[in-house]
Amino acid sequence: MHRVQIHARDLRIIDPNLSYPSTILGRERAIVLNLEHIKAIITSDEVLLRDPSHENVIPIVKELERRLPVGNQAHHGQGDGKESSAAHNDADDGEEDESPFEFRALEVFLEAICSFLAARTTELETAAYPTLDELTSKISSGNLDRVRKLKSATTRLTARVQKVRDELVHLLDDDDDMADLYLSRKLSCACSMASSPNCYLTSPTIGSKISRASVATVRGDENDVEQLEMLLEAYFIQIDSTLNKLTTLREYVQDTDDYISIQMDNRRNELIQLEVVLGSGTVCSAFYSLVAGIFGMNIPYTWNDNHGYMFKWVCIVTGAICVFSLVFIMSYARFKGLMGS
Repeated sequence: MHRVQIHARDLRIIDPNLSYPSTILGRERAIVLNLEHIKAIITSDEVLLRDPSHENVIPIVKELERRLPVGNQAHHGQGDGKESSAAHNDADDGEEDESPFEFRALEVFLEAICSFLAARTTELETAAYPTLDELTSKISSGNLDRVRKLKSATTRLTARVQKVRDELVHLLDDDDDMADLYLSRKLSCACSMASSPNCYLTSPTIGSKISRASVATVRGDENDVEQLEMLLEAYFIQIDSTLNKLTTLREYVQDTDDYISIQMDNRRNELIQLEVVLGSGTVCSAFYSLVAGIFGMNIPYTWNDNHGYMFKWVCIVTGAICVFSLVFIMSYARFKGLMGS
């Protein structure tokens, strides 16, 4: 807190035991950053990175060492933290990027998180589309369970990407918040007001003046945030593209779900039609059973004497009634099935 002059509540943002959404906060002399697994504090001359031994953070450390020339030996803190200290030296040969130190460090983190989320999205797409196509061709409990897991993974990843995108949108919509991230410019302004020749040596690790770009910015408009705005817009486009891919995937999952529901409704209608046909056959057979039961009873009755043709006529009429009933019921069942579809 004394070294970078931030409050204790700002340290809670990078506490791994607490769940905080993606955040980029600008303070007087530091930027507090929490982007998924990337938890860091950026000053005008050094980067304090938490948990540098994490498998997803190790490539970021190497990229920081590559992009930020080290003026002094890097200091390794105790416990979970690691300091990647890099003084900005104007005399470095081949150094073409004149952006402030904090912007170059921020760019490394934004590039890393955008690439990380894009890679997770690509992996999810590779696994999801074949599984969804397989489900449309064969509905089984195994395929349904895999699609359920993919749908949950898509929802979780979409929420993570959305949080990063929302933070970038929040910064782009507020020029004051973007101006707070100009640490070198604020330090230069403070030094100009103090008129101190050694004002650039206020940090214990800085050994040279601030970058030429930051000094040039100070000489211009202090409210000019075009440089940072262009940087944030570039990575906003990347994260927005990733979010569009996830949105397309979610729509494909929803379309597959609708298609499966239509198929299940069709199967259900077929079962209903089969049930109606079986019921109709049962009713028709009941008529024949009734006739057979009446004429097969061992009871003497006079109207059957000399009227042998009566049995034939009863069978014919009963058969006609059964056929008509069966045709009517089947037609009604087919009509109801079409209306249900």
